[in-house]
Amino acid sequence: MAELSEKILSYLNDIGDSAVDSLQIAEKFNIDHQKIVGAVKSLQSAGNLINAEQRDSKFWKLTGEGEKVALNGSYEALVFYAIPPDGILQQQLMKTVSQANVGFSKAMSAGWIYLEKKDGSTLAFRKVDNIIDEVQNNLLKIQNSRGNEVSEKIKQEMKKRKLLQEITIKSYTITKGSEFTTLLMKQETDLTPEMLASSSWKQKVFKPYNFSALGIAPECGHRHPLMKVRAEFRQIFLEMGFTEMPTNNYIESSFWNFDALFQPQQHPARDAHDTFFVSDPQEAGDFPMDYLEKVKQVHSVGGYGSQGYKYDWKLSEAKKNLLRTHTTAVSARMLYQLAKKEPFAPAKYFSIDKVFRNETLDATHLAEFQQIEGVIADRGLTLGDLIGVLHQFFGKLGITKLRFKPAYNPYTEPSMEIFSYHEGLKKWVEIGNSGMFRPEMLLPMGLPPDVSVIAWGLSLERPTMIKYKIDNIRELVGHKVNLNMVNVNPICRLEK
Repeated sequence: MAELSEKILSYLNDIGDSAVDSLQIAEKFNIDHQKIVGAVKSLQSAGNLINAEQRDSKFWKLTGEGEKVALNGSYEALVFYAIPPDGILQQQLMKTVSQANVGFSKAMSAGWIYLEKKDGSTLAFRKVDNIIDEVQNNLLKIQNSRGNEVSEKIKQEMKKRKLLQEITIKSYTITKGSEFTTLLMKQETDLTPEMLASSSWKQKVFKPYNFSALGIAPECGHRHPLMKVRAEFRQIFLEMGFTEMPTNNYIESSFWNFDALFQPQQHPARDAHDTFFVSDPQEAGDFPMDYLEKVKQVHSVGGYGSQGYKYDWKLSEAKKNLLRTHTTAVSARMLYQLAKKEPFAPAKYFSIDKVFRNETLDATHLAEFQQIEGVIADRGLTLGDLIGVLHQFFGKLGITKLRFKPAYNPYTEPSMEIFSYHEGLKKWVEIGNSGMFRPEMLLPMGLPPDVSVIAWGLSLERPTMIKYKIDNIRELVGHKVNLNMVNVNPICRLEK
């Protein structure tokens, strides 16, 4: 490379102050143009030896098919010459000539041939005595470097026929630089102890440092948008004075997942079509039996001012293990522990963790997702407190367009579904559920009668979709995730 660079410098010295194109240098030295480009870039990095300005050179070149046409003639000309003076059967003609369909159509359009029916057969005849094969002539002109004689319109037509292709070559216009010399001195990149000891650094030429150059990006992982929003949700809960609940158990018993929440054993949510049940171990044990008996009583015969569901409550159903369908099962455990503390102290709990539902996958549903849950236990809480807390909570997320819709939950009364407007989908999307826990759930735990508990739960995925304007949940989680999306998305900053 150094030898070629010096050769270029010597050639620039010979031509004086004139400019020269790198393509001309490649032709003069009979060297591949890419090698010349490499030498030019090497000279550019050596300081101001040369000035090099990049330019694009475009020219036309025959394709493989175009070279065949230039040699043998156009398809339409071949069709014309294949027709004898007394005509030929069209069917036979089509078998005689290569690319006969194209050639026949072009020859007909040019008015060189015509068809005539005789005795039930179609014959092709010459319409003129002689033709000029302009396609072949133009291709030969371009092949012989006389392409400027051919109009741009004709070139474009032949490009459509895949006889020509336009080639773009990036080359450099080169002139002498302010520090031009024919002697190529290697620029040093490091100041060594030996140079300092011998003072040889005084005669050396050092390559200037580019302090604005960016370093190589280190190979590293990137936080998923879901985890970015999760961290922001967690911070908001902590700012509001909530305590995080332990949610490190994906497998839960039906007792804590359903029964403790006053959800009847014949409820559709407890069917295998909605819930993933565990086969090994199939059943759980070690329940607080005094509390279990109270839950059984309120389900089967009622109590605490409720008539219950009036059915035969079965322990075998309560023992069934499953993949938890909501983190409210953890909330039930925490409220049960809170009820055992005396005197009662108000509490605020939250959790963000994975839950599982036997859902049909679509643009807004997955079989597993992250649930965000908030629970507040205190005396004198009302539905107004719940609405106020939800507005405060979602306001910290930057979500101000909220709507509430009355709903039914077995363990909350009153209950409300929470909707937010999705700018990407251009519609209102359900993002959570909320309500006040029923006395049938709280009083068997031992909580004081005047204590109310408000709670809400929402998915992590849907607010993330709203935040990052993702309209299909399968692009956020699963095998269809675009890893580049994970890499380039900014950190989550919610407009608090």
